[in-house]
Amino acid sequence: MTEIIAADIGGTNARFARATLDARNVPTLGTVRKYKVADYPSLQACWAAFAADEGGDLPTSASIAFATAIGRDVIKLTNSSWMIRPDTLDEELGLTHLRLVNDFEAVAHAVARLPQENLPLLFGQDKPFPKDGGVTILGPGTGLGVAMIAFDDGEPHVVATEGGHLDFAPLDPLEEKILAYLRDKFLRVSTERIVSGPGLNNIYKAMATIGHDRVMLMEDAELWQAALDNTDPFARRALERFCLSYGSVAGDLALAQGPNAVVLAGGLTQRMRDVLPASGFYGRFTAKGRFESLMKTIPIRLALHEEIGLYGAAAAFREKK
Repeated sequence: MTEIIAADIGGTNARFARATLDARNVPTLGTVRKYKVADYPSLQACWAAFAADEGGDLPTSASIAFATAIGRDVIKLTNSSWMIRPDTLDEELGLTHLRLVNDFEAVAHAVARLPQENLPLLFGQDKPFPKDGGVTILGPGTGLGVAMIAFDDGEPHVVATEGGHLDFAPLDPLEEKILAYLRDKFLRVSTERIVSGPGLNNIYKAMATIGHDRVMLMEDAELWQAALDNTDPFARRALERFCLSYGSVAGDLALAQGPNAVVLAGGLTQRMRDVLPASGFYGRFTAKGRFESLMKTIPIRLALHEEIGLYGAAAAFREKK
C-alpha cells in the first residue's frame, strides 16, 4: 500500500485527504478536509492548515488536481490570487514525489478505477469497458471537460484533451440562430459556449432574443435551479435545448475517440440524472446517419462519487512520479 496526500484545488474550495493506493492504484480516501481558497494567501498556507488539522507527519508524496490548464511555468487559478510554480512546488510543500493533473484529467483517472456500482448505465447496451480501445469521458462545468481513457490489454491510460473547444455545430434552424447570436458575443463559438454551466445562460438569452420573449435575467446558479426544478418554463425550455446539444457533442466525441463507451461526469450531470432520460439527449447521441446502429450499442454511464476529484487525483499518482 502507498500512502499519499490527494488534493483537488478549485477557484472556490480546496479539498485535501490522505489516500492509500493498492497494487492496482485503486484509492481509499481518508478524512476529507475542505478549505475556502479565499481564506488563504497561497496554496502553501492552505497546505499548512491541512497539515495542522491532520496532526503528525504527512506523507511525502502527493497528487494535486487543479481546475485550470497544467503545463505552464505558472499556474493561475480562476477567481483566485493563488500563483503556483510547478517547478518548485514539491520543495515548497516538503514533498519528494509530486504529480500535477488537470481536474478533468483527474476525473478520467477516477472513472478508470471506480467500481461498477459507481458507473450506472443511463443509455445503450450494458457491457463492460473494452479490453482494448478508447472510452470518452465528458461533463459540463465551468467549461466542458473532455478526456479519454485508452485501454491497452485492460490497462487504462488517461489522455487529457481540450475537446470542449471544438467548434459548435448547429443541427437545426434554432441552433443556427443561436450560433449567429453567440457569434456577436464571442470571437469564436466553441462547444463549451453551449454545453457548460454558463452555456445554459447563453442558450436562455439567445432563445429569448430570437423569439422576442420577455424573461427574467438570472445568474447561472439561479437559472440552473429554476430549470432543474421546472419552476420557470422558459428556463426549462433552455435546458431541453442544452440536453440536445449535450447529446450531439457526446456522440461526436465518441466517434472521434473510439465508439466503445461514454461516461458522463461532474456535478451538473449528476443533478441532471432525472432529466436526461426524458430529454432529447439520446436521440441526438445516436443520430449519426450511417453510424446510428453502431451508436445504439455504446453504453453511456454516469460517474458517481462524492469526491471524484480527490479520488481521481489519488488514482493519477503512480503513472508519473
